[in-house]
Amino acid sequence: MARLILDTSVLVSAERGAADLEQAIGDQDDVAVSAVTVAELELGVLLGDARRRKARRSYVDRVLGAVHVIPYDQKVALRHALLMEHVRGEGRARGAHDLIIAATAAATGRRLVSRDRRAFTDLPDVDLAIV
Repeated sequence: MARLILDTSVLVSAERGAADLEQAIGDQDDVAVSAVTVAELELGVLLGDARRRKARRSYVDRVLGAVHVIPYDQKVALRHALLMEHVRGEGRARGAHDLIIAATAAATGRRLVSRDRRAFTDLPDVDLAIV
């Protein structure tokens, strides 16, 4: 059994039919998302046109009903600060939400499953799986 945290990119690709979550997730895997991923998914619902909004709402509700949401707590905040220090030191910008998702994965000992190699490669203590 693997402990996984799904990046928003994987969930959006799965919604669009471009990613097969069954290939990345085993039946016995413990799957979670970060609180910031919930915000990104909810923004997708809010920004959807009237035709897409209902389908997106249904998808997000199914995802959130199936996974654990990990809050941004003190442990995640410390890991986030360490990652911010790291990326500043290397001089390579990363997205603010991406660093929070990576920090959540690292702080909870989960493998980060993403489609976005550039955002997460070479971050210390982040176990990354690109699908």
